[in-house]
Amino acid sequence: MRLPRTRPRSLAGQLFAMQVVLVAAVVAGCAVYAYASGSEQARDTAERQVRATALAVAASPSVREAIRTPDPSAVLQPYAERVRADTGIAFVTIMSPAGSRWTHPNTARIGETFLGHRERALLGETFSETYTGTLGPSIRVVTPVRDGGRITGLVSAGITVDRVSRQVREQVRALGLAAGGALALGGLGTYVVNARLRRHTHGMNAAELSRMHDYHQAALHAVREGLLMLDGQRRIALVNDAGRELLGLGPDAVGRRVDELALPAALTGALLAPEPRADELHLTADRVIVVNSRPVVGGERRGTVVTLRDHTELQALSGELDSERGFTRALRAQAHEAANRLHTVVSLIELGRAEEAVDFATAELELAQVLTDRVVGAVGEPVLAALLLGKAAQANEQGVELVLTEESLLDDGVLPDGLARRDLVTVLGNLIDNAVDAATGGFGGRHGDAARTAAVPVPRASAGAGPVRPRVTVTVRADGGELLLRVADSGPGVEAGDADAVFRDGWSTRGSGRGLGLALVRQAAVRAGGSVELGRGADGGAEFSVRLPLAGRTGSEARA
Repeated sequence: MRLPRTRPRSLAGQLFAMQVVLVAAVVAGCAVYAYASGSEQARDTAERQVRATALAVAASPSVREAIRTPDPSAVLQPYAERVRADTGIAFVTIMSPAGSRWTHPNTARIGETFLGHRERALLGETFSETYTGTLGPSIRVVTPVRDGGRITGLVSAGITVDRVSRQVREQVRALGLAAGGALALGGLGTYVVNARLRRHTHGMNAAELSRMHDYHQAALHAVREGLLMLDGQRRIALVNDAGRELLGLGPDAVGRRVDELALPAALTGALLAPEPRADELHLTADRVIVVNSRPVVGGERRGTVVTLRDHTELQALSGELDSERGFTRALRAQAHEAANRLHTVVSLIELGRAEEAVDFATAELELAQVLTDRVVGAVGEPVLAALLLGKAAQANEQGVELVLTEESLLDDGVLPDGLARRDLVTVLGNLIDNAVDAATGGFGGRHGDAARTAAVPVPRASAGAGPVRPRVTVTVRADGGELLLRVADSGPGVEAGDADAVFRDGWSTRGSGRGLGLALVRQAAVRAGGSVELGRGADGGAEFSVRLPLAGRTGSEARA
């Protein structure tokens, strides 16, 4: 028959038993030490007392005079008894150098030989010893009596060991009462502390707590989402590896307040907010983060649990998908336009106007080929060349002229492997998209004021010429160890007070709920170790200049 397995004692119970044993051991050890030291102290005190008495009697002039008399006992016996009674010692014996007693507490012992050692005293030394005499074992001191340089007598003062032991027993009794009180008080305090510990550990034993800690650590490091726990003072109580990476926190982050971490103001406000937050997009220097937070109520402290998700890659892929959709729409529009032009050529041929059909077709081909030749000749990087051609088609569909400046020049193979082509597409693609919208009057988003969002550039006219088309000017150039990507438009420009705001969410040109284009541009530039500058272009609109190093540095190396 197998006995049922019993659950191990809880951690609080184990600690209670250990602490009770420890308190008892400490109290017992202190009691033993106090007893030993008390006994030794009592013996030392007794020895000092009898030594002082013996020396005082030996130095008394009346004792020396009495010794000179024919019957010293007649004077010395009453004197010795008075001294013994006043000092509370057991005996004061005054004797001749030969050891014959002149005084003794028992008068019948007067005249008998002193029981004890005298040799050292006869040599002029004062010494102490424990010796068994007529009164039993005693602690005694023997000292010589000097008269004119001669030793004329000896004095022995002593106290019985039984009296010393009786004093020690009284001290031990008081010590025992104190030790019992200390043990009771320690046991009560231990019980109160362990009762509180039992509530906080929910009665779990050490193995269960250890297993829970192991699971906690494994889950904390295994989860790919960032996890951040704040206490009631908005200090970081816990953060996992993913959270450190997403927020760029160092190893000393735990224990610091959120407002001391140099995070963006909007993200700091979301972490400090007392109300729950759900799926909020926030920007850091190089990431787009989705923040969810919920306050914790209960226990002794109030805090917040925050989860963080990296939205950077998803946002980049979303931007690439939007670009692909734009390319598709541009190709569809070009196919439609090509069909119309082809029908025109066919109709001209059917009308017998072959020469006009050839001129029309040639002009269209030359117009399309000029930009292609210009882009392919100046930009040797295939990814950027394809991007520029696609964006030119999209801009043309919206009535915007995309111009590649004459100073543009980027040979193939110039870009280092450490400079991600995806970042280049993000930077140049978003800048061109925003420039096209600005040129057509759509730039500004929800952060722009009513006058700016409603502004449409007035067509510029010159003598004998029609209105000038909205224009976007692009410069792509490798010069001086850096790559320059510059995009300018003919829109209304950006006011000086909004220079920093354009890089925050909300300046999107593609509808509500987006607004991350320019923020992604700055993030991509920072990752590559570069910078973004905003100025005013030659056409009066905004001009964004992105400079990226061509030394093959990664973003982390550049920031370091």
